[in-house]
Amino acid sequence: MSVGAPERVDAVVVGARPAGAATAIALARAGRRVVALDRARFPSDTLSTHLLFAGGVAEVQRVGALERVLEVGAPRLPDALMSGAGETVRGDYTPVDGIDYGMCVRRPGLDAALVDTARAAGADVRERARVTNLVTRAGRVEGVRWADGDGRERELRAPLVVGADGRRSTVARLVGAERPYRSKPNGRACFFAYLEDPHDAWRSTAAQWREGRELGTAFPCDDGLLLVLLMPPRERGERFRADLDGEWDKTVAAIPGLSERLDGCKRVTKVRSALDTTSYFRRSSGRGWALPGDAGHFKDPVTAQGIRDALRYGRLLGEAAAGALDHGPRALDRALRRWERRRERDCLDAYVWTNLLGRAEPMTAIEQELYRAAARDPAIARGVLDVFSRVRRPARAVPVGLGLRLAVRAAARPLTQA
Repeated sequence: MSVGAPERVDAVVVGARPAGAATAIALARAGRRVVALDRARFPSDTLSTHLLFAGGVAEVQRVGALERVLEVGAPRLPDALMSGAGETVRGDYTPVDGIDYGMCVRRPGLDAALVDTARAAGADVRERARVTNLVTRAGRVEGVRWADGDGRERELRAPLVVGADGRRSTVARLVGAERPYRSKPNGRACFFAYLEDPHDAWRSTAAQWREGRELGTAFPCDDGLLLVLLMPPRERGERFRADLDGEWDKTVAAIPGLSERLDGCKRVTKVRSALDTTSYFRRSSGRGWALPGDAGHFKDPVTAQGIRDALRYGRLLGEAAAGALDHGPRALDRALRRWERRRERDCLDAYVWTNLLGRAEPMTAIEQELYRAAARDPAIARGVLDVFSRVRRPARAVPVGLGLRLAVRAAARPLTQA
């Protein structure tokens, strides 16, 4: 049943999680009338590894949500540990806007804090709202049709529709952008669960271990819990799903450092999984529409970049669109294209680097030498960590001279299967 005449606003944002909330916040702060629609009722969980490095926490701060996110209670993580090739690397962060710590905030608390920030900025966030179609005229998107929680259909008209509705984006499908123009299948499956964590000494450290083709992580989060993520080779995914408890225990035991970290921890949730985490870029702007967050670009979770990029490029989209809305459709479309090109320019090397780490192969000889060098030199360790924090680009993580020395050492040393 359709109810009432169409509402008219400056922008409609489909999805109110990190990308959508950041876009709505930026638009609202610029004085724009923005409505954000989301299927969920917050707080609400969603499948996510949800680690933020220092650069990601800085993006939370930039959208004005850091105080609310800190109230969720996740510990600050100023220390990082990376283990492989028999070496343990410890490092800290180059500060980003004064932020020198990471955080792992479970999605119900994180997303609710972002929604509250959007509302405080002036955005109208409507929950239990499902977009059913787009309103178009002469090939231009001019609004959405949506149904509320009682099934009543409504219509919102706006010069801008933002699809921040995730990998299975309804907006991307309706504008014909669902098929990526660049993609890379993942080499690792994802299995994660939460554990009670009694180890206070570890509560400030985000840790990752690599052992042969196996990769495991442990990230302290809110409510005294620990997020543990196992990323075995993808071909093991179905077998893992068929015996979640058995394969979980077997995989943890195959990673000695992780097994030691989890000694005394108790798993308190079921194991959740994702087998298809194909990385991609989709066409992300067009006549009256744009796709921030996972709707337009997604990277394998192995480098934990998704929330950071959703916040950053959602905010930048809102800022770009807010300044163009008064200048007509062509000016808006140009601003959206510039935003899309900027995101691709900024994210392409991180995409390539993530795909390399996601291959589920043992560490290369040069990677092993890098770990050995970083274990002995805190400056090298920080340089590696700054790539995860997006302070520096992957190609610049290692200075040219050091890279040559590592290559020479790698050629001279027998390869460790780690």
